[in-house]
Amino acid sequence: MLSFRTGWLVTVASCLLINSRFELLFFLTLLLGRQSNYRKMKKYFFLIIVGGLLSAVTYAQEASVKDTEVKWMTFEEAVKRSETEKRKIFIDVYTDWCGWCKVMDKNTFTDPKIAKLLNEKFYPVKFDAEQTADVTFRGTTFKFVPYGNKGSHQLAMALLNNQMSYPNFVFLDEEFRIVPIIEGYTSLPGYRKPEEFHIFVNFVSGDFYKTVAFQDYQKQYKSPYTTPVGGTSGN
Repeated sequence: MLSFRTGWLVTVASCLLINSRFELLFFLTLLLGRQSNYRKMKKYFFLIIVGGLLSAVTYAQEASVKDTEVKWMTFEEAVKRSETEKRKIFIDVYTDWCGWCKVMDKNTFTDPKIAKLLNEKFYPVKFDAEQTADVTFRGTTFKFVPYGNKGSHQLAMALLNNQMSYPNFVFLDEEFRIVPIIEGYTSLPGYRKPEEFHIFVNFVSGDFYKTVAFQDYQKQYKSPYTTPVGGTSGN
């Protein structure tokens, strides 16, 4: 009877999500070396099951968090990465006082579909339009220009074509050329919910902009969300 129980326990143990090989070896040692004390083995077996399940739950939670995190980098880091692996660049141009920027961070950039596209297809950049540090790009040094009580960074002004509203988003191709989406704009201004924002990211990441206008792409786009794509809100 004991050998049957032991064999059954070994089989179950091999199927558990145990946190490490050390725990598995420890468990098997207890199991095989203490057959004379079945109650004690049951106690250890229960503890190992609980530990394994807790480890599995923790791992799943951590993986879920990572799936909803955009791996932001600086503009300089994105340019550096592009030297070894060319990829499009997505730039979130924001300011510290911009309320809709914070809502975008909370609601849109935490969406798994948005985060996945930005992480896999772009180098995602956060750029403070009012940062004071210089940025040197292709031999040109962009500086902070003070005016009034605040000011703007020259790189933000160049990216947004001096149309300084926030939040604002810029797509660069692999050669650092701006990808225009809306006619008359070099950027994509305004807050958008995930189901509204996805079409723009997909339009650029899938290279559809090379062959079709955005207005025409809207007709063929199939949203992965159940809610239809709506308009924009907030600037």
